[in-house]
This record gives sequence, structure tokens and C-alpha cells, in this order.
Amino acid sequence: MITGSLVALVTPMQPDGSIDWPALKSLVEWHIAEGTHAIVAVGTTGESATLDVAEHCSVIRSVVETASGRIPVIAGTGANSTREAIELTQAAKDAGADACLLVTPYYNKPTQEGLYRHYRAIAEAVNTPQILYNVPGRTGVDMTNATVARLAGTPNIVGIKDATGNLERGKELIALVGSRMAVYSGDDATAWELILLGARGNISVTANVAPKLMSAICEAALDGNADLARQLNERLTGLHQNLFIESNPIPVKWALQQMGRIPSGIRLPLTWLSEDSQPIVRAALQQAGLV
Repeated sequence: MITGSLVALVTPMQPDGSIDWPALKSLVEWHIAEGTHAIVAVGTTGESATLDVAEHCSVIRSVVETASGRIPVIAGTGANSTREAIELTQAAKDAGADACLLVTPYYNKPTQEGLYRHYRAIAEAVNTPQILYNVPGRTGVDMTNATVARLAGTPNIVGIKDATGNLERGKELIALVGSRMAVYSGDDATAWELILLGARGNISVTANVAPKLMSAICEAALDGNADLARQLNERLTGLHQNLFIESNPIPVKWALQQMGRIPSGIRLPLTWLSEDSQPIVRAALQQAGLV
């Protein structure tokens, strides 16, 4: 089972929007050196919505090849088309990814029965570990705990990323399915608390800029050391909040550019961080001791 800090890795780009392959490999090496426990490649933070299929698969292959078995690689393969999600999941398996992360279908707003059948179809079609991903604030659809419980125990479905940020709901989810699948936080601000309640780790945006500290927070929480986890997390409270001051991954890509890790590229319809927001994100980086 994959545990700890799982970075939802950005996809570095040049100002013209082309993928910066050397920068991508450099980020992977940095995360391994800093103690990140696993990498999520081409999740929604990796701008999966604006990468074409060839680019999507190439990024997964590059991350897998660079990591070279040193830490697990989870590939983002979700789509609002079940057929496309199956194709991406198969491609990720063929590329050597250790698992896949599948966001709920966005915009078309399936029913709970539709969500159940969507994930069952993918699990039955591709024999590889799969992690469900519920982020209703971005997709427009909310997969209920009851639907997750229906899917728990399905061969190949090994976990869920819960990005609701609702600790009571997360506690209920862990009680319902925690013995049958891993529950991961998808909300940086509350991740350490959910881990103390039984979650297995955090699929994190903040880890992009603070990998060592986020890994330490997750490790402390997994060890049951609430005081240490709380103290470490206090350094990141500004980042947890302000990396979402504009739509993710706009702020985190700007922060990484300021840290000299990536160039200033992002794809439309997302735009570079506004001048009004830049001092706020800079202050959060300073609070965390990163600049």
C-alpha cells in the first residue's frame, strides 16, 4: 500500500505552453531527494485537461522512467468518457505506472449509479491498481460515501482520494471502507487530521513546493504524533490556503517558477498568476521558509 506524501505533480511548460521535459525530470529527482513518498503524474494539477492523449502518455512514461522504481508513480487517467478513461488507464499500465488515479467524470454530472458503473467498467477492463478521486468543487459531481462503499472490494480498486475537505465525512468514509481500500486526503489544509483519523496519506498540491516538510507532516501523522504534525503543519498554513487563491495549478506553478524549479508556462484557458495575487503567494512561501 502506498502511504505518506503523494505529490500531485505539476507539468512544467515553457512560456509557449510546450512541455519542458528536462524540467519534468528535474522535478522528479528533486522529489525523490526531498523524501516525497510517491508521485502523481498528469493528475488535474498536472493540467490533464489540456494535454492531448500523446502528451498525457508521454508525461507518464517520462515520470516512470525517471523515477525508475525508486518511488511509486500513480498516473492520472480519469476522464468524463468511460471509454477514454479505459484507454488512458491501459496506456498508463503499459508505461509501467504503479497505480492510476481516476477523477469523477466532470461536467456531464452522472448519477450515483452512473459513477458506480463507470468505475466498475474501468476496473474490469484494466488489471491495474486504481484509486478513485472525488473533488466535487471542481467536477460538478459528488460521489457519495455510499457509492464508494459499493465499489469497495472491487478487484483493482485500491483507494480513494477524498478532496471534500470535510473531516466528518472523511471519518465516516474511513469507517465504511478503510478496511477494504486506502483513503487519501486530497485537501492539504486538513490532511494531517484525516491521516490521524485513519487515512493513509495525502495527495498534495502543497508538496510541489514543500516536499520535505509535507513528507514530515504525513510521517508524523501516520506515526500518531499529533503534536508534531500540528506544529509542522503550521508552517504551511499560508500555502495551503493561498496556493488556491486562483484556480489550481496557477498559484503553485508561479511559486515553483519563483523558486527556480520551472519556467513560466501554463496552458489556456488558465493564465499566469495575476499581479494582485503574487505578493500573497510570495508571503506564504516566505512563511514556510522557501524563499
